[in-house]
Amino acid sequence: MLSPELLRKDTRELFMSRAFTLHLLLAGPLVGQAFVTAVRAYAEASGGGGNAALAEGLSPLDGILVPTFGAYDLIATFVFPFVAVRLVSAEKESGALKLLLQGPAGLPQQLFSKAAALLVAWLAALLPGLLAIALWAAYGGHFYAVEVANLVLGHLLRAGLGAAVAIAAAAAMDGASSAAIVTLAFTVGTWALDFVAAGRSGPVRTAAELTPEALLHVFERGELDVSSTLAALVLTVGGFAAAGVFLAPSAPRVKAVRGALVVGVAALALLAVRGVRASWDLSEDRRNSFSPEDEAALGPLGARGLTVRIHLAAEDPRLADYERGALLKLRRAVPALRVVYVAASRSGLFESDPRYGEIRYELDGLRATTRATGEAITLQEIYGLARIAPPARAVRPSRTGFPLAVAPRFADTLFFIVWPLAAAAFWLRARRPWRST
Repeated sequence: MLSPELLRKDTRELFMSRAFTLHLLLAGPLVGQAFVTAVRAYAEASGGGGNAALAEGLSPLDGILVPTFGAYDLIATFVFPFVAVRLVSAEKESGALKLLLQGPAGLPQQLFSKAAALLVAWLAALLPGLLAIALWAAYGGHFYAVEVANLVLGHLLRAGLGAAVAIAAAAAMDGASSAAIVTLAFTVGTWALDFVAAGRSGPVRTAAELTPEALLHVFERGELDVSSTLAALVLTVGGFAAAGVFLAPSAPRVKAVRGALVVGVAALALLAVRGVRASWDLSEDRRNSFSPEDEAALGPLGARGLTVRIHLAAEDPRLADYERGALLKLRRAVPALRVVYVAASRSGLFESDPRYGEIRYELDGLRATTRATGEAITLQEIYGLARIAPPARAVRPSRTGFPLAVAPRFADTLFFIVWPLAAAAFWLRARRPWRST
């Protein structure tokens, strides 16, 4: 159970730290810059700059929300982990941690308190993002509340994962600087893994799907995937559990055994949650889904061994179009779908294989090959292999975009002047002695 006194102590130390002040101070200008740029680009695409042809396809999720909250991805990568590092390293360097471990509150309770304090810190920095949404609504802009909630959840999980890595690094390393280096090394390692896994299948791609960026992208496209959500929670809890192993006063051999146990349990949990295929398309325009009729017809094909073999290199734009469109929808409609990437090169510029560019669908021992990446051709080929007639699709009203040509009024003042002043005032207030209750 969370101790109020312990939470009050951790929160006070966090609010008094320069790392948290910098975190809070940077949140406003970073979010503000992203919001102002997004609003101006959205206005230009809406016709304010003479490009009205794009207006019908405009979506606030892509045009406003994802770019604006993209600033939080930057914060979660380069700022927030150091707030978490400071929360543990300061107690280790001052010797306060040894005294706390001798108190009535156990180590799990202390870690839980630090996690709650970091949650408070992240929610405080989230205020500029909510302010941006309020400004967009005041301008007359449209937003879908479910999309917003899903995107905020994705960034919350992203921040939690980054904080867990930082807490574990701070617990393992002797100083804050060493913990910061380990945290940055982890971040660079995930970027390298994303790069290597592009256009590949197998264990490498499975591991790349667990990186913070890959997990966040699921929420940015308006999808709530149970597997990704549970994987983020498992990694976060695993990071805090690893921190508990390093912080516990025990022999190195005991720590090694306990650390291996934490890694083993986390690995088994990840294998379990990756098998969960439930997901919901929360995007307003259902961009991640086929029609309900097509999804009902495609669902049973997974049990029949539907396989897709893709002869496209990782940097081929056709692969990007296919993965973001037809293949994404097919993965959701057919949870047991098997996807195999065949191309040997990364760019595809010097491919000598005559099959390069082909997408092959295999079902019940039959094969169909095409070079088209569009949704209609994909469904046509699969229905032909399955020897079923395409379902009768209900007539639905066509979805239009939400154009809005407006200037980002008051945004500069709020994000670049008012917010930094408020953050500075909050820090000065936090430095005053707190009254005990």
